[in-house]
Amino acid sequence: MGAGEIFWDIVPYVTLAIVVVGTWWRYRYDKFGWTTRSSQLYENRLLRIASPMFHFGILVVIVGHVIGLIIPQSWTDALGLSQHAYHLQAITLGTIAGVSTLVGIALLIYRRRTNGPVFTATTTNDKIMYVVLVAAIVAGLATTLIGSGVVGEEHNYRQTVSPWFRSIWILQPRGDLMMQAPLSFQVHALIAMALFALWPFTRLVHAFSAPIGYLFRPYVVYRSREAATADQLVGSQPRRRGW
Repeated sequence: MGAGEIFWDIVPYVTLAIVVVGTWWRYRYDKFGWTTRSSQLYENRLLRIASPMFHFGILVVIVGHVIGLIIPQSWTDALGLSQHAYHLQAITLGTIAGVSTLVGIALLIYRRRTNGPVFTATTTNDKIMYVVLVAAIVAGLATTLIGSGVVGEEHNYRQTVSPWFRSIWILQPRGDLMMQAPLSFQVHALIAMALFALWPFTRLVHAFSAPIGYLFRPYVVYRSREAATADQLVGSQPRRRGW
């Protein structure tokens, strides 16, 4: 067994340990920090465009990864979905979702960098998280193009990367399968594991909260301090009439 196989056998479990222990520690000792630290009060116009692009895009990306990594090729073959049809829809949806996610995160970073109050509220952890997150998205798009045969030779990751991923969860790691995948897939997986290792210690931890109620809650009304008058302030006394 080579060093590469040992690496892909061990590092995923190290990453999982960091995620589990780090999340427990964050929830146990930093409950008040378990938040996105929303900056909507500082700037809302660009946020209303960038945030949905990023979040809806990343949601489709996650669903695509779950289908591609967890569902074996034999299952889709049994349903009558050919490899060509699966490959075509994966490339189409993956590219659209990946570009949407990348544009969304680029606008969010631009907003954070150019808006004074938002930039002031940006921590070092945020900056590191943004770098790794963008790297993961770019690597994912590159892998989609390379694996699809648009650049280089086409590679069926459902015969290498997917079985390796599933082998981790049944405690029978197959690092040899990951070693058979092209370098672009290995780089993408490595960056993804680095992102998950950082996850519990950044604002990304809010994703574990599963805010289902957010979909049904009423709108939160924000009022500008400068535009508000005495009559608009909550709790203010009604103005007395004149004569």
